[in-house]
Amino acid sequence: MLGVLIFVAALALIAQALIGLSFLLSSLWEREGKASTFAAAQSAAMLTLVLLFFLLLWAGFFETGVGVVVLIGGIAAGAIAAFLLLRRSGANPAALEGTRGLIVGEVRRWDEREIVFARNRYLEPGSERYREFYSAHPKWEETDARRREKGGPLGAIGVIDRPHEGPNRAAFMASGLLAMQLATPDQVKLQPRGPNLDLSPEEATERVRGYARHVGADLVGITEIDLRWTYSHRGMALPLAGEEWGSEIEVGHRYAIVFAEEMSGDMIGPAPHTSSAVESMHKYVDGAVVADQVAGYVANLGYSATANHLSRYDGLLVPLAVDAGMGEMGRLGYLMTREFGPRQRLSAVTTDLPLVPDKPVDIGVQDFCRICKKCAVCCPSKSISEGDPEEVNGSLRWKLNEMTCFDYWGKVGTDCNVCMRVCPWSHARTFPHRMIVWMVARNRAARQLFSTMDDIFYGKRPPPKDPPAWANFRR
Repeated sequence: MLGVLIFVAALALIAQALIGLSFLLSSLWEREGKASTFAAAQSAAMLTLVLLFFLLLWAGFFETGVGVVVLIGGIAAGAIAAFLLLRRSGANPAALEGTRGLIVGEVRRWDEREIVFARNRYLEPGSERYREFYSAHPKWEETDARRREKGGPLGAIGVIDRPHEGPNRAAFMASGLLAMQLATPDQVKLQPRGPNLDLSPEEATERVRGYARHVGADLVGITEIDLRWTYSHRGMALPLAGEEWGSEIEVGHRYAIVFAEEMSGDMIGPAPHTSSAVESMHKYVDGAVVADQVAGYVANLGYSATANHLSRYDGLLVPLAVDAGMGEMGRLGYLMTREFGPRQRLSAVTTDLPLVPDKPVDIGVQDFCRICKKCAVCCPSKSISEGDPEEVNGSLRWKLNEMTCFDYWGKVGTDCNVCMRVCPWSHARTFPHRMIVWMVARNRAARQLFSTMDDIFYGKRPPPKDPPAWANFRR
């Protein structure tokens, strides 16, 4: 019996030491200086404990009465800690219902003309459209006018990396041009190309999902479209897509295929500097390439399909992605996935091709975000709430202040991304971080523990990291 206890204790200590060593290697690989220092100290302590255990074993300590008590106590403490951290806490019923679990009142379909991007890009001062809109919404005219004077992301005013932003600005503009070229009517809104093929929903789902992954989608989810998450009137992508401002949006499709593209941690690490804006546009392009190809594939199967990407959306992709089982909405307003946290961009295809929808998931995001608050603490414009979720347009969630957020974009000349950079879910999915995500997704105690540990190892306000050499903004 004593031999079994010694073996169990030795195995547990060695496993802990190996996990600590893997976290040290992960921190060094991520170029996280503070985390590497703490991880080195932690790893040294664990290795010292292993060495002490074997010294005591060699000295015969565990054959004494006191030694047996220490051995049993240590195993019991480890077992209790493992039970508290590894057991599955109660599920979040609201998360398992997707967006329906968040609805507490009447939901009004969003008018795309009212969103801050549409107001900034498509309301030219002095135009009839401008006068029509602001006569109906006078509360926004003054603040929108001030914002236009500041420019936009990588605009003429307010570039954070001036005077050395030129190469990153060039990369951003190149990707943006390509993204717009992928939004023409013949690419985004497709009618069936021939008779529909006789595919069961199961086979169609397998083939569409596989093709999407093949052409570059990192994540794919499918949902039946809840029309509450579609726009009511068109406000963006007007000239290029051949659409009229203010025209009613009728989706006419039953299903949405949603795609996620992982954003590089190396490029997001320097946020809010210009490399993060380059990565945002790059992934919008990747999403457009995937969506256009999948739309074409579905049309070739004999069904209508509409690609949704960058500035040409029929619906709100985060709620659709939540219903498609890809993750949950976090405090910062982004989709949070098990694979990448908030570090992704979304695109989609809507279609009448019969498919098998995915089910919403509970990965512990709602509970973790209540505990963490790091994105809100670090937000330069204080646009993210530190409080509890509130009712917004009939749904219970955290509401981003898009006005102050977009104002900050104009100030620094990028799309910021600080909240994405500092989120504990954004860490690279190395082995120790995969373990942490697995525990956080199933256990409330783990959420509290690892939120605190993230503050200790990475800081409550993690500083920006240096970008890759080719995207450097310091000369």
